Parts: sequence; C-alpha cells; structure tokens
Amino acid sequence: ITRPGTVSSTRYVPDSIAKPSYATSGIVVGVPKEMEVKSADQIARMRESCRLAKMIVNRVSKCIKAGVTTDELDKFAHSLCIEHNAYPSPLNYRWFPKSVCTSVNNKVCKLSVSNRGPSGYECNAEPIVFYNGYHGDCAETHVVGGSVDDRGRALVHTAEECLNRAIQVCGPGQPLREIGRVIRWVTMPHSLYMKHLSVPFVSAVASTVPQLSAHENEEEGEMFEGLVFTIEPVISEGSPEITILDDGWTAVTTDQSRTAQFEHTVYICSEGAEVLTVL
Repeated sequence: ITRPGTVSSTRYVPDSIAKPSYATSGIVVGVPKEMEVKSADQIARMRESCRLAKMIVNRVSKCIKAGVTTDELDKFAHSLCIEHNAYPSPLNYRWFPKSVCTSVNNKVCKLSVSNRGPSGYECNAEPIVFYNGYHGDCAETHVVGGSVDDRGRALVHTAEECLNRAIQVCGPGQPLREIGRVIRWVTMPHSLYMKHLSVPFVSAVASTVPQLSAHENEEEGEMFEGLVFTIEPVISEGSPEITILDDGWTAVTTDQSRTAQFEHTVYICSEGAEVLTVL
C-alpha cells in the first residue's frame, strides 16, 4: 500500500511553447458536447502528438525502477515535453499540479505526490502531451522488482490484454458499449474488476471530455469513421470502488487493492481501428 507524500513545486513551461486554454487559469472551456468527426488534417496532427506521447511513455518507462520517486518521473517527463516543444497536458488541467499522471499499487490514477516505491510494486505512467494543437495520450503499467507476486503480474498482464481486445472490436458501426463488454469478458475468469472510469473522446480542448463508460453498460451509440478516443482499462484485483483523497485528485481503491492500467488513442477509420499512439 502506498501512502500520500509531498507535492513538489509546479514546473516551468517556456512562453514559446503553445499551450491549451486551461494552462493559465486551470479552467477548461469550449468543451465539445457531441462526438466529433475529425478531418484528415486533424488526424495528421493528432498522429504527431500521439507519436510524441508514445515516445515519452517509452522513455519514462525505462526510468521506472525501485527507489525512483513519482516526482522524479514527473521531472523527466516534463523535460522531455519541453525538449520537444510540447506542453505537458496534465499541468494545471483543472488545477492539477504536476506534468504527468502516475499511480503506484493501490493508487488508481492522477497521483501527484513524490512517492518512492517499495522494492516490489506496480507503477503506471501517463505523460499526456499537447502538441500541434492536439493532445496525445497513452499509458503503461510496469512491474518493478522481483518481489511482486504472481497475482500482481497477472493483474498487469490482464489489463494489457483488456486494452488489446477492446481495440480489436473497434470499427465503424460497432456499438460503443462493446468496449465495456469485451473488457468485462477478459476480466471475469481472473476475478478482476474494471474500475468505473470512462473512455475519453479526444478533442483539441482536453483529452478527457466528453466521456463514455468503459465498464459493461447498455448505453446507446455507435462508432463512426473519423471518431478518435482513448481506451483506458483500469483493472483492480479487489473491489471496483474508489475514494478520492483530500487533494481532490488522487484516486485510491477503497479496499487498498492493487490496480493496473494501459491506454492507447484510437482512430476509427474505414478499415477498422488505427492505434495512433505508436512509433
């Protein structure tokens, strides 16, 4: 079980870097109310931002090891964003104080503290970037150290399988609720549970709105060509219930069970689904 730590100072972003609307105020404006069809030009720009996000995820993932704090991961991810003339999307999004979203063991998402992991644990990193006017978003969970038990390793493997299977069912005309159904189908044999989070539709405003439930549901709506969204299964080995800590951001499992999370940004095209967050 990981406990809250200390939040370091907000990191500086040069004036020369293009920023999303909320970068100064923390207030998100211009939120789209419906799912949008992206143009060819928009998709081309989103490919660039998503490739950059994937590159940063890969670089940050190599730094996840015993003794490294989440604040050190944040510092490295922030420096990579600045180096590539990109804005770290989480920074000041609804006043979030850090440049990358991280979670360790029982933390579900949006951990912003300077935690130093134990010798054996699971760590997720989600360095979202704002580049070319669009957000690129992906995430990975890694097992750190040799003392993580078989169930913990299976949890991480199953979360990744949930993402891959969900991508496989995407395509024009497919029900949006099929994502939640296939994730539930993957987790049931392992007695694992999907956290009640959402599938965000990616826009130029923020990568978290509007949203669709990623757990099993009966919601209406179909995927269509030109739609872009992220699939982000967050899997728990215990109860699906979460608690938000006093910082207003850090989500933890109510029963302190471990979680694992993987994420890709997906574009619905005529051939089916294209994963944008690849190199």
